Amino acid sequence: MAEQMAKKLWGGRFTSGTDPLMWEFNQCLSYDKALYAVDVAGSKAYALALSRTTPPILTAHELSEIHRGLDQVKSEWESGAFVIKQDDEDIHTANERRLSEIIGGDIGGKLHTGRSRNDQVATDMRLWLIQEVSKDIEWIQGVVGILSVKAEEWIDHLAAGFTHLQRAQPIRFSHFLLAHAHSFAGDLDRFRDLLPRVSTLPLGSGALAGNPFCVDRELLRSELGMQNIGGNSMQSVADRDFVAEYLFACSLLMVHISRLAEDLIIYSSSEFSWVVCGDAYRMVSNGENSTGSSIMPQKKNPDALELLRGKSGRTIGQLTGFLTTLKGLPATYNKDLQESQEPMFDAAETIGKSLRILQGVISTLKVRCDSRGPSIWPRRVVLGLPVRRRHQYARPTKIFPENMRKSLTPDMLATDLAEYLVRKGIPFRETHHISGSCIRLSEETHVPLSELTLEQFQSVSPHFSEDVKDVFNFETSVERRDAKGGTSRRAVMEQIENLKKKLVASAQ
Repeated sequence: MAEQMAKKLWGGRFTSGTDPLMWEFNQCLSYDKALYAVDVAGSKAYALALSRTTPPILTAHELSEIHRGLDQVKSEWESGAFVIKQDDEDIHTANERRLSEIIGGDIGGKLHTGRSRNDQVATDMRLWLIQEVSKDIEWIQGVVGILSVKAEEWIDHLAAGFTHLQRAQPIRFSHFLLAHAHSFAGDLDRFRDLLPRVSTLPLGSGALAGNPFCVDRELLRSELGMQNIGGNSMQSVADRDFVAEYLFACSLLMVHISRLAEDLIIYSSSEFSWVVCGDAYRMVSNGENSTGSSIMPQKKNPDALELLRGKSGRTIGQLTGFLTTLKGLPATYNKDLQESQEPMFDAAETIGKSLRILQGVISTLKVRCDSRGPSIWPRRVVLGLPVRRRHQYARPTKIFPENMRKSLTPDMLATDLAEYLVRKGIPFRETHHISGSCIRLSEETHVPLSELTLEQFQSVSPHFSEDVKDVFNFETSVERRDAKGGTSRRAVMEQIENLKKKLVASAQ
């Protein structure tokens, strides 16, 4: 073991073997092998920079051989032919060991000249994360797009809007979907804003003091397609703020996924029965679609939504744990920073799967509808026609969400009642009190608010007149909320169009 350690980049000073448990505790190849492709890309760029130093560290032939060998290393990883050996501590030592086997140690051994694993691993992580953030952006765009499509499709569906999980005011169900879509649009901005800070080059910083062979860092930046160059070599090798920021963005994204999942779990329950999740996203332990409880055959459980809700805790935990690791580290590189990789990999995998599952859930989501809805013609017109003509005009019907409609109750228009009096010139604080008194009268007489007589309304306030009955129309209520961001048809369509424009802009 001592002889093998002497061959390692760090092993020449050591004279005794390593505890096998310590070796296992120290290695990270089991997870950082995910970096194999970006490690090869970084090494090829660094080899090119070594060939451009004055005098050149690598000849043209040596550069060609290193590139040939690195391409073969990458190909072996891709095909599954790469053989991991016992002494391969991490992806960097594994790739360099295999490179020297392919092209010979005399040339392969030159690749690490002036480079440290400190700047190498930081570069690899950033290159890998740039790719992941780009994928995340596409998946978030997909969620926003599907929510917008559903909002446009269901724009005529009215439902109760909630505060404190209590029925509050009538809204378009589309308005609810767009509330979540706007949260995901904020996530889209965060991930896009994160990219320039991830895309900052550490390579060429050495262990901490800088590169002694004056490699062209601008060349490295250009070859690797990065936007910026780390301005301080000590900070560059130890900086993991980009990981913390990514974990935060992932955590907040998962919070938004969890909140949408929670709402859909509630609205798909038998108590609400507003929406139905596709059977493909209600799988249980026996592996069959759309089976329910192992003991209660009547149940279909929202498994996908519950898992999405649960995964948020996992990602938040990764962020909290990593910040705890990061907070007490002295400058510059410390082995503790190895703990930045697994949280990053895990968060990326979690949100990638979660976003794709969420797209599937939303795209297959259905509203519980009843085709026995009201005629598209006003009832008073239809009933005024002879029977034979009444059937002719009453045939077309709206397909409308019966249970959503049932959630709308007259007391939810109490604010509209106060606003009715405001339009008559009465201060809102007074109309609020009057409306509350009407609600109390409704409760005391066990008469729905909308069915109180004019005399009863006037017993509360003389300002009520015959047109008070016009207040009790849910469609009118939502259409009055026509300011930007409101729940009227025009305002909702404006939100949809704005989100579509945002998606087009973010894709450019």
